[in-house]
Amino acid sequence: MEKTFVMIKPDGVQRRLIPEVIRRFEEKRFSLKGMKLMNVERCLAEKHYENLSDKKVLFRRLVDYIVSSGPVVAMIWEGKNVVETVGEMIGPTNPSDCYAATIRRDFGIDKIRNVIHGSDSVDIANKEIALWFPEGPLNWDPKINNYWNQFDC
Repeated sequence: MEKTFVMIKPDGVQRRLIPEVIRRFEEKRFSLKGMKLMNVERCLAEKHYENLSDKKVLFRRLVDYIVSSGPVVAMIWEGKNVVETVGEMIGPTNPSDCYAATIRRDFGIDKIRNVIHGSDSVDIANKEIALWFPEGPLNWDPKINNYWNQFDC
């Protein structure tokens, strides 16, 4: 199964959008394989946005924002065609360029405070998952019935 990296940015955390974002991905039947609430260290933010380092002003704004605006929620999602589908659900970087019913159109403020980041390719997803989750995804069997069946009387 394909995996992708998703980050709810500080504006999404501050505005309590975590449950709404998770709900949307779960409705698509994607599986959550890792999640953590964390403050982002500058070195991690710089590594994450290194592909934008040639755009010095944008790079600095993004790094400063992620580091100084509050915690983020980093997640790994798994499912069929998850990278492309999550990208469609998120929408383009600028919320005003998004189609209706995308996360950024519904909740984004501007190009920086646009609620969410998602990997834009399988290769990038693998790189970002390794960067944000060096411990790897959580492996578990989501069949809760196996647990409850042991208590049948």
